[in-house]
Amino acid sequence: MLPILGITMGDPSGIGAEIAVKALDLHDWTNKCVPLVIGDYAAMQDAINFTHAKSTLKVVESPEEVVPEKNVIPLIDMKYLQPGSWPYKKVGALQGEAAFNYVKKATELAIDKRINAIVTGPINKESINLAGYHYSGHTEILADLTHQNNFGMLLISDKMRVIHVTTHVSMREACDRITKERVYNVIRLADGALKDLGLTSGKIGVAGFNAHCSENGLFGDQEEKGIIPAIEKAQAEGINVEGPVPPDTVFVKALAGQYDIVVAMYHDQGHIPLKLSGFKLDLKTNKYTSMSGVNCTVGLPIIRTSVDHGTAFGKAGEGRANEESLVDAMNIAIQMAKSRFGIGN
Repeated sequence: MLPILGITMGDPSGIGAEIAVKALDLHDWTNKCVPLVIGDYAAMQDAINFTHAKSTLKVVESPEEVVPEKNVIPLIDMKYLQPGSWPYKKVGALQGEAAFNYVKKATELAIDKRINAIVTGPINKESINLAGYHYSGHTEILADLTHQNNFGMLLISDKMRVIHVTTHVSMREACDRITKERVYNVIRLADGALKDLGLTSGKIGVAGFNAHCSENGLFGDQEEKGIIPAIEKAQAEGINVEGPVPPDTVFVKALAGQYDIVVAMYHDQGHIPLKLSGFKLDLKTNKYTSMSGVNCTVGLPIIRTSVDHGTAFGKAGEGRANEESLVDAMNIAIQMAKSRFGIGN
C-alpha cells in the first residue's frame, strides 16, 4: 500500500498551482505515494500550459478512483474558478473562498481516513479573511476543523527541526504566552513529532526567550516562571529534553547534531535559522537556488505538511516558481504516514 496524499492547490493568485504541477510533472512518485490535488481545473490547466508540463489532468470524484500513473495528475475539481476568472498576483475574496475550501475538503477526507495526509500549498491570509474566514493561517484553520486546541507549528529543513511555543502574535503577546503549561505542551508535541518521524530516541533542546536566558532574571522572568519549570516537568516524565539553552547557540548545537529538534519561543526565533539553513538566493538571477523547508502542524488527529513559503505573488503565473519545498513536504508526509500507519515503501 502507498499513502494517499491530498495536495491542496493554495491561493489561485499565487504559485500554488504551478508548484503542484512541477512537483508532480518533474518528479516520479509512482513507487512512493498516490498524489491527489484538491483545487480547480482552470488554474491547474493554466499552470500546465505556462510551465509546458508533459502531464495531463485527470478529474476524479474521490480518492478511491486514483491509481499512480506517470504524467497524470489526479484532481478533485472544486469548481470555484472558470478560465480567466481570477487574476494572478492579487488579493481577492474569490481566491480566499477557493483556497479555504480546498483545505476544508482535504481535512474532511483525512478525518474520514480516505487520504493519509494533507500537503498544503500556500494561502494568502488577507484573501482568506476577505472571504469571511477569520484565521491567521493554515495552522489555526486545521486546528478549528479538527477541534483541537493543543497543537504546534513544526518546521523541518534538511538540516534542522524547529517547533514553536508562539507563532502569529505580537512580541508583546508572546511574552505573556510563555507559561509553564504552554512550554510543557510544546515539549510534548516535539516528542510526539520525533516519534512520527521515526526518531524514537531523539533529543529536544529548548531555547531561552531572553538574551543569555535572562542571566538569572536580569533581563526577564520567562525562563524562571515558564521555561525551566516546563523542562523539569517533562524530564520527570522521561522525555529526553534539556535547556533552556541561549537562543544564539541552541541552533548551532542543533546543526552540529546535539539536538534533533529545537523548541523555539516565538515565530522569528525559529523561522530565521530554519530558513538560513534551507533557503539560498542567487542575487545575479534573483532566484532561489534552494528552498528546502517544510511546515507541519503537529498535535492534530491527521497528518499535515506544507511548503515553508508564501504565495509569492511577485512571480505567480510566470513559470519560474521553485517546487523544492513542496517536494520536501510530500516526502515528509510519506515518512509520517509510514510511521503512523505502517504504509509506504
